[in-house]
Amino acid sequence: MPISEALKIALEKNLDLALVSPNAVPPVCKIMNYGKYKFEQAKREKEAKKKQKVFELKEIRVTPNIEEHDFGFKSKNARKFLEDGAKVKITVRFRGREVNNVKLGEAVINKFIEELSDIASPEKKPLLEGRNMFVILSKRKEQLKCQN
Repeated sequence: MPISEALKIALEKNLDLALVSPNAVPPVCKIMNYGKYKFEQAKREKEAKKKQKVFELKEIRVTPNIEEHDFGFKSKNARKFLEDGAKVKITVRFRGREVNNVKLGEAVINKFIEELSDIASPEKKPLLEGRNMFVILSKRKEQLKCQN
């Protein structure tokens, strides 16, 4: 039907004429309450957003020559973050000539992984990026199933 006739019908019913498919021949239109349609669409998007799982990433920075007490303190914090449901990124920052001794940093990261192995597992191998080496730990799957 012609657009003028469709507009006339929409005005009589106090509704809007919405273009559904502009590329079709002839173009497809629909008579509807556009405000109500937009409201329901926003409501659906909001509902879908509620069901999404958002994870938090906490970062713990250490140096390759970390002392035992500091290591214990940082690992205790990492354990707390993991129990709260966050992922933990452990970063070893190399300063100056420390970058020549990458093995020390790798040893620190492996020590963290071993310390937290009962509740967490690494997502990937430790990665060296510039002057930083990092690994991301996430809660083990068995742990997640037990809580739910």
